[in-house]
Amino acid sequence: MGRIPAAIAAIFAGSMAFAADGTDDIVAKWEATPGAIFDASEVSLDAFLWVARPVVVFADTPADPAFQQQIELLQARIDELVERDVVLIVDTDRSDPGELRRKLRPRGFMLTVIGKDGGVKLRKPFPWNVRELTRSIDKMPLRQTEIREAAQSSLTAAE
Repeated sequence: MGRIPAAIAAIFAGSMAFAADGTDDIVAKWEATPGAIFDASEVSLDAFLWVARPVVVFADTPADPAFQQQIELLQARIDELVERDVVLIVDTDRSDPGELRRKLRPRGFMLTVIGKDGGVKLRKPFPWNVRELTRSIDKMPLRQTEIREAAQSSLTAAE
């Protein structure tokens, strides 16, 4: 396989800057930069319980074409994911199985959506576009409640 595309290398460089200062307040880092992509080694799913919806992208290497395609798809419409409280997490190191890899047990490429309640909502062995992903998220009961509350809030503000 060829070299990692510059856009993906830049994403990893940006997320690794967060890892340099520790993992103690990963939620604050995500809130400051909600479209950032975090490395699985710096994230604990428990930190995002009832706060965000982790979307975890696994691959055996960052050079995996499916991984590269998935990252490009996610980045192209990142605003739609931010609107749905999605935190993007990647794990491309199968040689060092961390918490996420041990818990979710991917085989090669895998896209996993985890709900705010901590439950696995979706697993896909191939890249998924953001339109399909957001439709799936929007069908979740908690997301339905968030949509209703936002509509109610906007009606109240308009009065």
